[in-house]
Amino acid sequence: MGPLRLTLCTGLLAACALTPAAHAADGHGVSVTPSTAAPGAEIALRVTGCRGTSGTASSPAFAGDAELSPHRGALMGGTRVDTAAKPGSYDVRVRCADAETGARITVVAKGAAPTAPAATAPASPVAPVPAGGGGTAHLASADDEAQQEGPGTGHAVTGLVLAGVAATAVTLLARRRRGAD
Repeated sequence: MGPLRLTLCTGLLAACALTPAAHAADGHGVSVTPSTAAPGAEIALRVTGCRGTSGTASSPAFAGDAELSPHRGALMGGTRVDTAAKPGSYDVRVRCADAETGARITVVAKGAAPTAPAATAPASPVAPVPAGGGGTAHLASADDEAQQEGPGTGHAVTGLVLAGVAATAVTLLARRRRGAD
């Protein structure tokens, strides 16, 4: 296989490998914790893939809408199951700047055991507590959010352009050497 074919095949393979990752980064995910709860129970919501800095989650099972705010690369918020909610399955609608998505929650009779919290529940408080440190807790939280964001579609496109430039350079150098011999 000649250097030109090898370079083109390598570039095509690199493009195919990077393309699914770019599309997966644009997906929306909704996590309701716990997904099964009794009336009056607290509910935590985590939404990934929304580009906005705020959102709202609503459901007939909720006592009120959940206001979602940014935290560690996702929108998070909480609410309670309405104390008058009847047992059954309810839709949860999530609206953020660029999309509308949803999930489901199951309300069980009061006294029934709710499901265990999902692994996606935050291990730390959603918002830092302003307790000393001269306000540095807020600054540390902002740094955490910046570090949690991974490469997106822009990074994938930039990588593909750089791979194309490298492939072109290798091809031109190979032709030049062949002409010199």
